[in-house]
Amino acid sequence: QVQLVESGGGLVQAGDSLRLSCAASGRTFSSYALGWFRQAPGKEREFVAAISWSSDSTYYADSVKGRFTISRDNAKNTVYLQMSSLKPEDTAVYYCAARRGITAQYMGREAKADYWGQGTQVTVSS
Repeated sequence: QVQLVESGGGLVQAGDSLRLSCAASGRTFSSYALGWFRQAPGKEREFVAAISWSSDSTYYADSVKGRFTISRDNAKNTVYLQMSSLKPEDTAVYYCAARRGITAQYMGREAKADYWGQGTQVTVSS
């Protein structure tokens, strides 16, 4: 089994930055894509960003391109989401996810994963 634990969320003002972390335990992720989804109150869960653990290729939702950067540390089994120029519409619970045997781009096609974290709240005020 895999456990994913998110951290780094908080309350910030528009234009500020935050860095989220997702610490994974239980196994190695050489065959996985790791990514981030988010869900605002009353909204469906939507894709944010993903990274292939082995190739380091990345893929982003159009709404965050140029503002968010996903990266990973293989030795620490940790994936990061650096968020800059935050907007009120970025407010949501952010979930870390892992899915085996897919590319980073494919992870953006549907809100499915083999493992989910519990989420961390990001609130952006104006």
